[in-house]
Amino acid sequence: MPCHGVSTRWGHPRFCWKQALERTSGAPGLGLPWMVLSLALVLVLLDPMVLWVPARAHPLPAQDHPTRFHGIVPQLRDAFGWRNLTCPVCKGLFTAINFGLKKEPNVARVGSVAIKLCKMLNIAPPTVCQSAVQLFENDMVEVWTRSVLSPSEACGLLLGSTCGRWDIFSSWNISLPAVPKPPPKPPSPPAPGAPVSRVLFLTDLHWDHDYLEGTDPNCADPLCCRRGSGLPPTSQPGAGYWGEYSKCDLPLRTLESLLSGLGPAGPFDMVYWTGDIPAHDVWQQSRQDQLRALTTITDLVRKFLGPVPVYPAVGNHESTPVNGFPPPFIEGNQSSRWLYEAMAKAWEPWLPAEALNTLRIGGFYALSPRPGLRLISLNMNFCSRENFWLLINSTDPAGQLQWLVGELQAAEDRGDKVHIIGHIPPGHCLKSWSWNYYRIVARYENTLAGQFFGHTHVDEFEVFYDEETLSRPLAVAFLAPSATTYISLNPGYRVYLIDGNYTGSSHVVLDHETYILNLTQANAPGAKPQWQLLYKARETYGLPNALPAAWHNLVFRMRDDMRLFQTFWFLYHKGHPPSEPCGAPCRLATLCAQLSARADSPALCRHLVPNGSLPGGQTLWPRPLYC
Repeated sequence: MPCHGVSTRWGHPRFCWKQALERTSGAPGLGLPWMVLSLALVLVLLDPMVLWVPARAHPLPAQDHPTRFHGIVPQLRDAFGWRNLTCPVCKGLFTAINFGLKKEPNVARVGSVAIKLCKMLNIAPPTVCQSAVQLFENDMVEVWTRSVLSPSEACGLLLGSTCGRWDIFSSWNISLPAVPKPPPKPPSPPAPGAPVSRVLFLTDLHWDHDYLEGTDPNCADPLCCRRGSGLPPTSQPGAGYWGEYSKCDLPLRTLESLLSGLGPAGPFDMVYWTGDIPAHDVWQQSRQDQLRALTTITDLVRKFLGPVPVYPAVGNHESTPVNGFPPPFIEGNQSSRWLYEAMAKAWEPWLPAEALNTLRIGGFYALSPRPGLRLISLNMNFCSRENFWLLINSTDPAGQLQWLVGELQAAEDRGDKVHIIGHIPPGHCLKSWSWNYYRIVARYENTLAGQFFGHTHVDEFEVFYDEETLSRPLAVAFLAPSATTYISLNPGYRVYLIDGNYTGSSHVVLDHETYILNLTQANAPGAKPQWQLLYKARETYGLPNALPAAWHNLVFRMRDDMRLFQTFWFLYHKGHPPSEPCGAPCRLATLCAQLSARADSPALCRHLVPNGSLPGGQTLWPRPLYC
């Protein structure tokens, strides 16, 4: 029988899905349920694997689970003879699949085939394939049987709308109050001598408790510089004492050095901490591992920052499996209750009762750190492209955005200003979530004084525009660089200078400073770690202020000034840019990302290049990914 295959991203010029699955099962005629689920599990595992590929100077396009699955559906129809499938048979078949897959031996069978596929496709080393599939298989079978493999969804995808409705990640809208939007009112500059607050911003610490100096920083595993990485070739140096320019995370001593050396950057009025505490060894993490990271690093932050209030947000690496954050309607052992309860206990000294209540339910909260300012900590995993639980229902998970609207309206009514903190930036979210968030920001532009995110590990920003013309900058989200070195970066942290604590304060960002540890210097024989100021934003970029229009103008100045862009590129990577140069496509895609606080919206970059076209016929879209 001829092989019906597709071109793939894994290096095979043609790949025959049916023969591969039969080969991995050891017998022809493997049941359709195992074929579909094993393939699904491998496809979904590719998303965490994206985080394991070393960064390059040229960003890679993003792709959602459904997009990837849609791309191979025609080939699957041919390969498995599904073109002759009738609607009643299809629905009966997937009803049987869902019933059969609930049995534990069948979950193990799916996992066994997925492991063999993972090895065959060289997605990861064999031991990583084994551990990752076993970690993900129970949750993935649960998710796929409740979503993609439900009779209506699956048959709608395979046979068309006459047999069901494929509405995974379909569009949806939140409701805004009927209260008219006030006329836009840009903040007034603070009076000379007005108080200025210094806010420490920590993100993406990624503590690796198995980090080991001298081990191979370029091992075959997705994360190196650790026990099990082995020794490097005799011609290559091993992992440094304080960290390494490679696919490695940080030892505890480097985080202790960061926190103990904050003095010159302070004093601080408060701390925003936007998550990602554990390391990137996502194929072998247990709940016990995640809770140890949570409590260890929380204790460390409290030890060195003492009475300074700390306000955390939940990162995508806090859970296991990574990115797995079920909405609150998922109950029992597969819910996130184990994590949120532990966070509430660890962070209780910093958060009031009302904040702890919503943290326990959905991982988000709001509080008032000072008069006239409301702080909202969002659980951005409910917008994540990689959160496979959202395949079941991605419509405003946990009602978080509708809750956000209520908080912002109440703040507007009181005359308060609002800061939002979160891990994943809004421009990296699922399209409907991102567009709804963009709409909310536009409605409450007078109330929102600052937005602060992490996740990408690099130093960037996202500008928001009015929805009517997409030309008037009305807000900016700051994306701070990571503490971790992953991948091939210096460790770093950010300090925001904010209009201070006084009556009538705008609470807007006035400037920001970035600090790093130069690993080349720190790892030199006999050296001690010296955390140093890398740059001040307004001084370095010649900004008149730190308001949205200034950042918008900076992007277009960088488009026309290569030297200015090279400065940005150097700082974007915390002083350790890749050796590969950033040519025209890379430069314009990077600049486009700074204008793109809304996912999948190429119109935002239309002014950068006529018609969005690049040399060689390339385009500025899909949105690039950086980590």
